[in-house]
Amino acid sequence: MADSGIPAPPICRTCGTQYAEPRPDCPVCLDERQYVGRDGQQWTSLEELRAEGQAGRFEEEGPDVLGVGYTPGFAIGQRALLLRTSAGNVLWDCVPYLDDAMVRAVEELGGIDHIAVSHPHFYSTMVEWAHAFDAPVHLHEADRKWVGRPDPALKFWSGGTLRLSDELTLVNPGIHFPGSAVLHWSAGQGALFTGDVVNVCPDGRWVTVMYSYANHIPERPQAVRAAADLLAGYRFERIYGAWWNRVVTSGGNEVLARSVERYLRFEEGLVG
Repeated sequence: MADSGIPAPPICRTCGTQYAEPRPDCPVCLDERQYVGRDGQQWTSLEELRAEGQAGRFEEEGPDVLGVGYTPGFAIGQRALLLRTSAGNVLWDCVPYLDDAMVRAVEELGGIDHIAVSHPHFYSTMVEWAHAFDAPVHLHEADRKWVGRPDPALKFWSGGTLRLSDELTLVNPGIHFPGSAVLHWSAGQGALFTGDVVNVCPDGRWVTVMYSYANHIPERPQAVRAAADLLAGYRFERIYGAWWNRVVTSGGNEVLARSVERYLRFEEGLVG
């Protein structure tokens, strides 16, 4: 990735969103679901991050599912997932860091045929990834306004679902963000990839939902109930969350159902 002499697109140090050109603020962080750090708006770039010593991190997270991240880490700290499917490789969610070594490592695994992102907090450097692998990025139309770097590689879908292949379906559950997406993989016993639209709890036995995790704002009970009813129509044994080792390894449908039931008991005042 040679220096072209063109100013590098800036990246917000707090959320990892890359913008097409310099700007004074980060709209993603100004939104009540995120935050501006106490030291004010801070910017970086891929070039600066490489010079600081960021490096790729790859670890298996499940059958044919490779975690893709970076270390020592900055911003939100999520990891992406490379799904090795019968119809090609799909990158689920995205991370704000990329370098030549990471590109080579992914290319050795067959590259990337599609990129799909769960919600705007993880848009990060999706355009960089799209260009590196000549892959389209699938985003829900309802969240178009949060795109910081428009590009022809971004493909917007609308409605409730989008089929990427016979095995892969993007589903819009309408929680966390209006255009939020989860990805269902029907192969084997089934898996659901959720980012933190549905957040896997540390013990792997529960999941939860929030409108804002950073600011501890709960999601609307009616929206949670509707999302749970929608996702109950899909079969999945495993649920993959947004961070390393945040994976429900068995009983995914049951975990989601009892977690939503617990959430609604508290939010609707049926406990205490």
